[in-house]
Amino acid sequence: MVGDTQPRNGEPLKTDGVWDLLQNKGKMTVFSLCFLLCADLLDLAVGYLTVTIESLPPVVVGDTVTLKCNFKTDGRLREIVWYRVTDGGTIKQKIFTYDAMFNTNYSHMEDYRRREDLVYQSTVRLPEVRISDNGPYECHVGIYDRATREKVVLASGNVFLTVMSPPLSISVVAADTPAPFSRYQAQNFTLVCIVSGGKPAPTVYFKRDGELIEVIPYIQPTAGGEGGSAGLKDSRPPRPLISRELDDTKMQKSLSLLDLDGRSARLFTENPLRGHTQGAPGFEPSPATEIIPETVVSREFPRWVQSSDPLYYFRHVHIPLNDGTVEVRAMITWTLNPQLDNDALFSCEVKHPALSMPMQAEITLAAPKGPKLLMSPTRAKVGDTVRITVQGFQVGVTPHHFSQNEVFPEPLFTWTRVGGRLLDGSLEHDGKELVLERVPAELNGSMYRCTAQNPLGSTDTHTRLIVFGE
Repeated sequence: MVGDTQPRNGEPLKTDGVWDLLQNKGKMTVFSLCFLLCADLLDLAVGYLTVTIESLPPVVVGDTVTLKCNFKTDGRLREIVWYRVTDGGTIKQKIFTYDAMFNTNYSHMEDYRRREDLVYQSTVRLPEVRISDNGPYECHVGIYDRATREKVVLASGNVFLTVMSPPLSISVVAADTPAPFSRYQAQNFTLVCIVSGGKPAPTVYFKRDGELIEVIPYIQPTAGGEGGSAGLKDSRPPRPLISRELDDTKMQKSLSLLDLDGRSARLFTENPLRGHTQGAPGFEPSPATEIIPETVVSREFPRWVQSSDPLYYFRHVHIPLNDGTVEVRAMITWTLNPQLDNDALFSCEVKHPALSMPMQAEITLAAPKGPKLLMSPTRAKVGDTVRITVQGFQVGVTPHHFSQNEVFPEPLFTWTRVGGRLLDGSLEHDGKELVLERVPAELNGSMYRCTAQNPLGSTDTHTRLIVFGE
């Protein structure tokens, strides 16, 4: 027997054992009481350990980062291990170890007592972080088991380090170039902005003459669509013309290059000497007086006028690179109108969290000016190999003022001989250089036309070949 089980009024309950508790309280069982007693004994034997890692904001490549692991325990510290986790968690690379058994150097450790508990902080410094440092990190802490020093109690915390990289390069190119000039109908034109080296992918947008372009997202047509143009449809009404470009001066300049029948007035193109020989039937060019080849430039404008301001369609693609960054290709497409778009300034601008200010690249759409032609040798003789090369474009009124970068997009060059075939028998030749091998005397006085064209316009330059006798 274990004491009294039924107390009288006013008498205390005799609790000489577990049976008294079970009979009088009715709220506990032998199993639950044993569990509480065992848990209390286990806590006294093992102690406790909590580990937390301070969160980090995104950092930029080249920054120095300090990882901080805080842990609290009432036990004896055994070890601290830092890991960098790779390959989706399958590989853990050890980057720092502190062994309390053999190491008494606390250069990375800070500890102080508070409420009879030990609070520690372990720090790991990563100087000049790279893209490859991006990812999760873990801090593992071990303390000794109070019951036996052969056992270690472990706890861990983790943090994700986000490493950003600003874009390294930006450029604007024209798609599908070099391309010919369309004389009779409008054509679509696409600018491509290429931004490389960013992480995460940057935000790309376009401006025209400093004003943000209102774009329409391009929707790829489905297999059941009505054709390739399905993605370029929009229900909005056409907008008015841009008054900045469509002025009377430019319109009159365009119309002045058309003759009375509406054909292009190509000055001295088909017969360059016609204007000089009228009224002088007996005039003949003399090789002795024409050492410098004659050059004639003509410009052709489109024979159609766009009736409304174009709609701009926008799309972009992200291309992952091997170094963990992304290449963004943003494209803007519209119906080109050389009458309005010639000399228009387009810019591509980039916003990125790693940049303090937007990054930009700009280009000016420009039709070709008259190509500057260089003939070598300057005094060709019978049997020589003659090279006629494009050396830039003529700008302004000064004949010696030339520029290599005043034309965009890149023009297409085509060579023809006025009134006949080229020396090799072909009708035309493409490229920036025309080579005439072993020129015969019959080519003396022959005229060659170099046509430079891009989607904004076309221009011709003529030069005369003078062949001297041996």
